[in-house]
Amino acid sequence: MSIDIMKLFESRSEKLSKGQKRIVEYLAENYDKAAYMTAFVLAKEVGVSESTVVRFAVEMGFEGYPKFQKALRQIIRNKLTSVQRMGITSTKMSESDVLKKVLLEDSEKLKQTVEEIDTEAFLAAVETIDKADTIYILGARSCFSIANFLGFYLNLIFPNVKVISSNSASETFEQIYRISENDVMIAISYPRYSRRTINAVKYAADKKSKIIAITDISTSPITENASHVLCARSDMSYFVDSLVAPLSIINALIVSLVMKRKDDVSKIFADMENIWDEYEVYEKYDK
Repeated sequence: MSIDIMKLFESRSEKLSKGQKRIVEYLAENYDKAAYMTAFVLAKEVGVSESTVVRFAVEMGFEGYPKFQKALRQIIRNKLTSVQRMGITSTKMSESDVLKKVLLEDSEKLKQTVEEIDTEAFLAAVETIDKADTIYILGARSCFSIANFLGFYLNLIFPNVKVISSNSASETFEQIYRISENDVMIAISYPRYSRRTINAVKYAADKKSKIIAITDISTSPITENASHVLCARSDMSYFVDSLVAPLSIINALIVSLVMKRKDDVSKIFADMENIWDEYEVYEKYDK
């Protein structure tokens, strides 16, 4: 567990009741699971009353248990291993309610993103992409799927788009070697944050390139050198990363850029339709 949280517990230990000290002992060993437990479930696990758990959170200096739980999640979000994630998933749901549970939590992340997104940062990001000489798109590991999705559509709109596809650190730098101040890098990173993405962003910043960070929180390690930060929620603890909200942000970027270049894009798609028809790219299906 974070040493800062442990110091917080220690600094206030004299004021804690016996039941609250039992909570501290439990958290020291099971913080990864506790961060995703309700006050009622945590109380049951520790063997204390729910009100004891709530009072404990207040004693730690938080407005209530939800604020304490949120702080704990932020601390551990980049420390959860795959094994820990699987363990948490099994405590949060049964096999029978997986579908509805995941869909509801995804929709909640979308709702939170809509409420919290920085519209000015989004509009500025659209302008930056539109004016760039070359657009570099980087998303490692699970984030590569949505990076590739973004690259597919931007490649239809702009002449110079590069999706960084290598899993090798050395090859990543070979692909972004020529990035310059007239270019933009769109970096996508979610916990557990990829070191390769972080280092690539630092390199692009050294080259004075514009950087658009698509990530979960403003304190993400890729935001330090970013020109524009677009935060989209993805703090589910399942083994599979939830990328619904960041994908929606990406969809909005694509639509905004198409609207800015609608005349050019209309011509491009008219030409592409002719090519697709001539070379039978799509199956013609009539019911």
